[in-house]
Amino acid sequence: MDEGMDEEQRIRGILAESKTIAVVGLSARTDRPSHEVAQYLQAHGYRILPVNPAYAGTHILGHPCHASLTEANAAIRKEGGRIDVVDCFRKSAEVGAAVDEAIAIGARAVWMQLGVVDDAAAARAEKAGLAVVMDKCIKIEHMQLR
Repeated sequence: MDEGMDEEQRIRGILAESKTIAVVGLSARTDRPSHEVAQYLQAHGYRILPVNPAYAGTHILGHPCHASLTEANAAIRKEGGRIDVVDCFRKSAEVGAAVDEAIAIGARAVWMQLGVVDDAAAARAEKAGLAVVMDKCIKIEHMQLR
């Protein structure tokens, strides 16, 4: 991403230019932060693609849940769409695999939720041309920029 761009501008750009957000680790449980965040994003016009192998084959927030980003990407490509943002609700120690998959499918951005930090994965994503946001909640950032 543009080196001269500050983080707020980068976040504003990601949120403004994105339509489809794959939520890795999205829970069907309404009391979980991932569900609350995805529901908020959906209410604000974003298309949500649930990604969670534990719920694969079910529906979350009215959309089929996929076992992997690769599977979610294949499904949206069939419709002529693409995944803009991969929002990661994974532990820091586990997020690298999701970031690598986001790079492989050609997502535009990777968003690591509050408390999720993996500098090496972020560096890989940036080197591959993806915008990266780390250790921030996409819902909180969206609310602050509205």
